[in-house]
Amino acid sequence: MSEPEFDVVVVGAGNAALCAAISARQHGARVLVLEKAPEEEKGGNSYFTAGGFRFSHDGLDDVRECVLVDMTDDEAGRMILPTHDRQFFYDTLMKVTHGQSNDDLAWTLIDKSRATMAWMVEIGVRFIPMYGRQSYEVNGKQHFYGGVNIEAVGGGAGLVDFLLARCAKLGIEVRYGTGAAKLLQGQDYAIHGLTVRGPEGYGDIACGAVVLACGGFESNPQWRVRYLGPGWDLARVRGTRHNTGDGIQMALDIGAVPYGNWSGCHSVGWDVSAPPFGDRWVLDNFQKHSYPLGIMVNMDGARFVDEGEDYRNLTYVRFGRAIMDQPQRIAVQIFDQKTVHRLRDEYRIREVTRVVADTIEELAAGLEIDPARLCATIDAYNAACQPGDYNPAILDGVATAGISPAKSNWALPIDKPPYEAFVTTTGVTFTFGGLKIDDKNAVQDLADRPIPGLFAAGELVGGLFYENYPGGTGLMSGSVFGKLAGQHAAGYAAALKENA
Repeated sequence: MSEPEFDVVVVGAGNAALCAAISARQHGARVLVLEKAPEEEKGGNSYFTAGGFRFSHDGLDDVRECVLVDMTDDEAGRMILPTHDRQFFYDTLMKVTHGQSNDDLAWTLIDKSRATMAWMVEIGVRFIPMYGRQSYEVNGKQHFYGGVNIEAVGGGAGLVDFLLARCAKLGIEVRYGTGAAKLLQGQDYAIHGLTVRGPEGYGDIACGAVVLACGGFESNPQWRVRYLGPGWDLARVRGTRHNTGDGIQMALDIGAVPYGNWSGCHSVGWDVSAPPFGDRWVLDNFQKHSYPLGIMVNMDGARFVDEGEDYRNLTYVRFGRAIMDQPQRIAVQIFDQKTVHRLRDEYRIREVTRVVADTIEELAAGLEIDPARLCATIDAYNAACQPGDYNPAILDGVATAGISPAKSNWALPIDKPPYEAFVTTTGVTFTFGGLKIDDKNAVQDLADRPIPGLFAAGELVGGLFYENYPGGTGLMSGSVFGKLAGQHAAGYAAALKENA
């Protein structure tokens, strides 16, 4: 191969990849970004997110200092933002993953999260509070809940635009329609470049280091069935159609060790009428995440989860998977007029599958659910609801008694018509299994040795999420480990040149 034109090649162009590219360039590397998708489909899965970040902080004053740098005192005075310190972050992550998250990855994510958010502000990303999705007005103030309370301006699409603008300013080339096909190694086992497939065919690119940040295998129906289980080929994909596991496969082909929860994924309740892949106009608004305000039933008219078990940020991934086990892979969310006004904006889009009726019998008929069964379910639920001080912004303990599954919080009777029902299926976002990295983001081989010159970040890093996921941690993980991967890849490439 010829003398490398680039020090670092980053595979992918979502949040993790772009953070890696910017970080590598800031550390002196000549950087190329390869994006398999055409430019009109830029941004990977990041483009389809709400742009929310979960990070460690000591409350509103701390967040204003490092992230919400443009917030006025008047705006701050109308907010209640709980602290989210490092121990709480760790405990939350371990709670939802049942203690399976890799400790080293977890603490790296947590302890570098605040500084990484400040770095993102420095490189041009702008953030605002998540008023519409992560707060309720209580006694005249916006009470934020659930730990993921800050979003990029413009959501995921805005985040991608901010990062691409910084890449352009730094002179980083983004080559669209060009996917990595094979990693190239020398006799010394080190990565010396990669083969790419572009509009004009195959070619080789020499480089000092490669960062893989091109997503999981959520858009590969064959892999979904192989690793997630039967029926998962039928799941809708929330985001890009291009995340088919290419980066993972290239690494496995040269001896990387598979790592993490290969049978697990991030999934959500997703409108049943949504297309097979993400819609770049609707974006993440096909999701339906206000289920704690009502109840969920399957097509047999039966409840199957505790809708109020915890904040939705800590349950929606597991519940998204639970929908796959229901008849026809469908779940119906039902609300009455006591809570409809609190539903997130995603329930008010034009592209929504909704049934409205003045009686439960009429609602059941519109949903094609047996009316007697649905009436029995709702009558039993209503009778089980206990009195209490209802507050949707906290775990209020307003619960049911004597039914299974229980509803542990926010249990209000469904008795004020008209009733509104929203029909959902499962939307898969990203997969949890992938590659193993060390403390320098280097990909590990089957003998737990780093593969020289190969680094990874983002969805294809395994070991952080198992079975479940705390909302807002994916983008934060991509940014933290993307920044680190770029830094270490640049350092590795620089050392190669010094020793040449």
